[in-house]
Amino acid sequence: MTQPHTLHIRNMVCPRCLKVVTQELDKLDLQPLAIQLGEVKLEQEPSAEQMQQLREALQENGFELIEDKKAELVEKIKIAIIELIRSGEVENLKINISDYLAQQLGRDYHYLSALFSAEEGLTIARYVVLQKVERVKELMAYNELSLSQISFELGYSSVAHLSGQFKQVTGMSPSEYKKAAAPMRKPLDNVN
Repeated sequence: MTQPHTLHIRNMVCPRCLKVVTQELDKLDLQPLAIQLGEVKLEQEPSAEQMQQLREALQENGFELIEDKKAELVEKIKIAIIELIRSGEVENLKINISDYLAQQLGRDYHYLSALFSAEEGLTIARYVVLQKVERVKELMAYNELSLSQISFELGYSSVAHLSGQFKQVTGMSPSEYKKAAAPMRKPLDNVN
């Protein structure tokens, strides 16, 4: 009996990403046992030819196979942050994000932080802020929640704190951004 083979994939950050990767695997007749953000478990190791075809198919769709352990861990950090922010559970988090990441990834936060900064050129804290701002943009576009509700959902201490970070990242206040003719949202895999 063959052992399952795990692939790690960069930029696989949303449900639509799961669908695209699944379709590409199907085209290559690679059967996933499990698929989640950033990771695919296959029934068996793909042939060299299948791996090359998969590498090319993933790149055409904005993804990339991760074949380095440090890059793999950085991607797991990103996914943990994105999932937390998009879950709407930030306000219920009883620990700070550094403790949350250490707990989720089973690693010392100082190691995770140093690795992330070295690999990405920005701190984890900055990445969290950038992801939160993108989520604020998305929630404002839906026009279903007030800025106060968005602030609460994303774990900000106040609307003023959210507004300050938003302006620092975008150069506009949330209300100025909302009035802009063409909102400038970034794909989640391009936030940095």
